[in-house]
Amino acid sequence: MRAQLRVEGANTRLAGPLLYVRRVVEARLHDAARVSGPDGESRIGRIVAIGEDEMVVEVLESTAGLGLEDTVVSIEAKPLQFALGPGLLGRVFDSVGRPIDGGAPLPAERWLPIEGMNINPAQRDLPRDFIETGVSAIDLMNCLVRGQKLPLFSGSGLPHDKLAVAIAQRARLRGAAGAGEIGPGADQAPPFAIVFVGIGVAHDTADFFRRSMEASGALAHTVMFLNLASDPSTQRLLVPRYALTAAEYLAFVEGRHVLVVMTDMTNYCEALREVSSSRGEIPSRKGYPGYMYSDLASLYERAGCVRGSAGTLTQLPILTMPGDDIGHPIADLTGYITEGQIVLDRELDRRGVYPPIRVLPSLSRLMDLGVGKHFTHEDHPALAHQLFAAYARAARVRLLASVMGQEGLSAAERQYLDFADAFELEVVHQDAPRTLEQSMAAGWRVLRRLPAAELTRLNARQREHYLTGGHDA
Repeated sequence: MRAQLRVEGANTRLAGPLLYVRRVVEARLHDAARVSGPDGESRIGRIVAIGEDEMVVEVLESTAGLGLEDTVVSIEAKPLQFALGPGLLGRVFDSVGRPIDGGAPLPAERWLPIEGMNINPAQRDLPRDFIETGVSAIDLMNCLVRGQKLPLFSGSGLPHDKLAVAIAQRARLRGAAGAGEIGPGADQAPPFAIVFVGIGVAHDTADFFRRSMEASGALAHTVMFLNLASDPSTQRLLVPRYALTAAEYLAFVEGRHVLVVMTDMTNYCEALREVSSSRGEIPSRKGYPGYMYSDLASLYERAGCVRGSAGTLTQLPILTMPGDDIGHPIADLTGYITEGQIVLDRELDRRGVYPPIRVLPSLSRLMDLGVGKHFTHEDHPALAHQLFAAYARAARVRLLASVMGQEGLSAAERQYLDFADAFELEVVHQDAPRTLEQSMAAGWRVLRRLPAAELTRLNARQREHYLTGGHDA
């Protein structure tokens, strides 16, 4: 094991969070560092670049008061690590894993590198089973599967923060222990936990997150990491890594099923662009670094299931699309890496629909692995497919009506217009969380507005039972 290295009098330049040091000792990329100034305060840092004659230390806290002559750099013989142990649930941490809830430090049972566990790809298993979020447009139409990474694409001013808190409060495994779930087999299933991450959020938003989780009681099975907008931009690059390290500990050490909610990944990417620019790196699309794809992948790919492990790690990252542009590099690259997307719509929001989820461009690529007879309900897939097909047809009819008016539509087409309004107001819109059974009942009710002959995705038994017979379950 390498010893700690102390460097004095070798600093050449300080540019923002970057301290340039002559390479007078042998160090490794991403080695942790401690930077001490004349005030005696020790600041966390890490080595981010090494050249033949010089190395760059990224200071992860304020560099105010640091000079060149009197600043000492102590280089650790290891990368940044997070000390984890029992009692993690119910705690609130800052960007670099320090408690900010007034509680005692965690007992250090394990020191895990924040860059993630080394998982053999051959040991990964397919994501399976269903996570109920309480949101009908997700649970019914684009469900979240354990081990999946499913992003939520939002826009500035849309209620993604409110939705993130609602999901964190209500998400559960059906019939699993933890988070207040009820049902058969509750005592045998592994427990459930939430890791909630606020990235670059305002003080009032951070207070809203914290108060909402405390008031609902959800904080008891949640770990929160809060990075404020006033914190150094370099810390925004670390908070998701500390949070995901805690999630890996809960999932693969304690054997829990963990859902990680991260908001807002756009703030993370903006910090990545800022730090990259300060290093003098050549920019790519819209000024973001060319390695943003691999950097995001290093976060998103930490989700998954591992053979031999009782726990799983599921991610729900949230990002705001600049200018509502789904082709923006942040949304574009996220879509390549992840397994679908949930899209929020500004027009639905203007009409008072909450959550304003736009169903047609939303997609969960792993939905078929988590729904059906052994996971949710045997008629769930058929209902979701029929609702999607009918709503897609209704969207085409709406476009036709905008050109020729409703007077030129057939009776069946006018029924589709009624169905679309009912679908948005009775299924997508909700004033309170719903169970999957309640969401399915709402779906069957709106389908009764259409002629049975139009419902080609349903079999004869389903049409007879739910539509003619009037049953909701």
